[in-house]
Amino acid sequence: MGDRSPRQDSHRSRSTKHDRNREPRDGAEDRKRKHREEDTERGSSYRTRSRERGHRQRSRSPTGRDRSRDRDRDRERRRERDGHRDRDRDHRSHRDRSAERDSRKRRDDGDSDNGGRDRRRRHRSSEGRHSPSRPSPPREARSDSQRNLVKHRGPLPSQDDSFAVSNGGEPEKPKEKPNFGNSGALAAASNSVTQADGTTITLKYHEPAEARKPSPRDEWKLFVFKGEDIVDTIDLGSRSCWLVGREQAVVDLLAEHPSISKQHAVIQFRYAEKRNEFGDKIGRVKPYLIDLESANGTMLNGDKVPESRYLELRNKDMVQFGSSTREYVLMLAPRA
Repeated sequence: MGDRSPRQDSHRSRSTKHDRNREPRDGAEDRKRKHREEDTERGSSYRTRSRERGHRQRSRSPTGRDRSRDRDRDRERRRERDGHRDRDRDHRSHRDRSAERDSRKRRDDGDSDNGGRDRRRRHRSSEGRHSPSRPSPPREARSDSQRNLVKHRGPLPSQDDSFAVSNGGEPEKPKEKPNFGNSGALAAASNSVTQADGTTITLKYHEPAEARKPSPRDEWKLFVFKGEDIVDTIDLGSRSCWLVGREQAVVDLLAEHPSISKQHAVIQFRYAEKRNEFGDKIGRVKPYLIDLESANGTMLNGDKVPESRYLELRNKDMVQFGSSTREYVLMLAPRA
C-alpha cells in the first residue's frame, strides 16, 4: 500500500470522480426508462380500450351485407315507382290523343252537310270492308273527352256595346224578337169581356211584355182635383196598368164626363233600362201615359199627347182627359 506511486493515486482519484459523476446519470436513465415503460403501458391500454369500443360500435351498426341489402331494396322501390309513373304517363297521353280524335270528328261532322256525312259514312264503310278493324278507344277515354268538351249554343256576346258610350256613339238596339201572340180577330176575341146580358166588350189595349208593378219603395199616388178641392186619392202601386174611361165594366179608373171615351187612355208601369256613363245597364220601373186614339184627346201639363205613343210621367205631372176640368196630379212620396 505504501509502495503506490503518486501517478496511481491520481488515476484512482480520477476514477472515483468519474464513478461519482456516472451515478446520477445512471439514475436519470433509469427514470427515463421507467417513464417510457409507463407510456408504452398507457398506450397499449388505450389501444386495447379503443379496439373494444370500435368492436362494440361495429357490433351495434349494421354490417356491410345489411347495408348492401338496404341499397338493393331502395333501388327496387325506385324502379317500381318509375315504372308506375311511366304507365300513368302513357295512359294519360293515350286518353288525350283519343279525346282530340273525338273532338276532331265532331267538328268535321258539325261543319259538313248531310251529303258530306253520307259520303264519309260510305267511305268509312268501304274502308272497313277492305281494311282490318282498328281498335276503338277505351270507354273511359271517350267519357273523359265528352266531359272536357264544352258546347256553345251561340256566338259569344260582342263588346261593342260596352265601348259605345266611351266612343261617343249609341249602343246597338237589340233586334225585336218574334211575337207568337194572338193578332187580328183572334186577339180581339181573346181581349174581350162578356157581360151578364151576353154582350161582349173588346178591349182596345193589352199590356206589353215589359209591364211591371212598381217597387214598394216607390209610392206613386194620383190626386184628383176639382178646382181647389181633392176629390179622390188613388194608390197606383197596387197594379201595373190603369185603364181610364167611361166603360164601367172594363175600366180601372172611372171618368164619367161625356167628352171622355169609353176606353180613353192608360197609365202603364213599364220596366225600362238605361246606360250610365260607364256603360252599365240600370233598370227601373216607371209610369207611362198612352192615349188610345180617343175622340177628344189627352193633355199632359197643358200639351196634347200624341195617339198610341208612350210618354214617361214624372213627379208632379198633371194630366187631363177630354174636355173635363178635373186635374189628375201624379205624386211620388219621398223615401224615408
